[in-house]
Amino acid sequence: MTHPVPILRDPGDRPRVLDLFSCAGGAAMGYHRAGFDVIGVDIAPRPNYPFAMHQGDALAYLAHLITTGEIQQYAFAHASPPCQAGCSLTVGTNQSQGWGGTHVDLVAPTRRLLDDTGLPYVIEQPNGRAEIRKDLTLCGEQFGLGVIRHRNFELGRWSVTRPAHVKHRGRVRGWRHGEFFDGPYVAAYGNGGGKPTIPELQTALGITWTNVREELTEAIPPAYTEWIGRAFLTQTSLAVAA
Repeated sequence: MTHPVPILRDPGDRPRVLDLFSCAGGAAMGYHRAGFDVIGVDIAPRPNYPFAMHQGDALAYLAHLITTGEIQQYAFAHASPPCQAGCSLTVGTNQSQGWGGTHVDLVAPTRRLLDDTGLPYVIEQPNGRAEIRKDLTLCGEQFGLGVIRHRNFELGRWSVTRPAHVKHRGRVRGWRHGEFFDGPYVAAYGNGGGKPTIPELQTALGITWTNVREELTEAIPPAYTEWIGRAFLTQTSLAVAA
């Protein structure tokens, strides 16, 4: 499903974020709450995405925006390229099952195109082997969430002071090697093994607009990108004022 993508707006309107590999909009909602308009791009139909979006190949669409000059409509870009090739949650399973190398690593080509845009940007990845600079790492405990969900962010053309990592309050709830552990966090990945219900996932992540497990388990908590978006806008406002 492709939602209509708005045309260039008046200068007084909210700044616009291009949300590449947007999935169901966890990152998008955070940027929206921070003060941006958001346009998503994802190759899969995402009827639950809460904002305007383009369905198609994210890198092809980004290249099109650069070629046509339409990229100038945007103030900022966020990219969450597929991470299964390097994600620490899948690497071990992939190798043990002979699946290593079956996933395409899109981080490098995403970075090259983002550099060509001239925009400040963020590339997001989970812990693992993905080749990004960990300029910023955020954790659910920093925002009082019911997930740990560490996420790393490479910042292009801007920077921010890294917040201190907050000590976790306990374990992630679930089964480990035949033993059940309780704790203040739910495991926002996979299914079975004491994994949370859909309502528990929604509450833990702060996401209410989708009830699709796959979308929830892949989502960035909106609190992360709301923090990033506000930090970026604060810097931009200070630069303009100076």
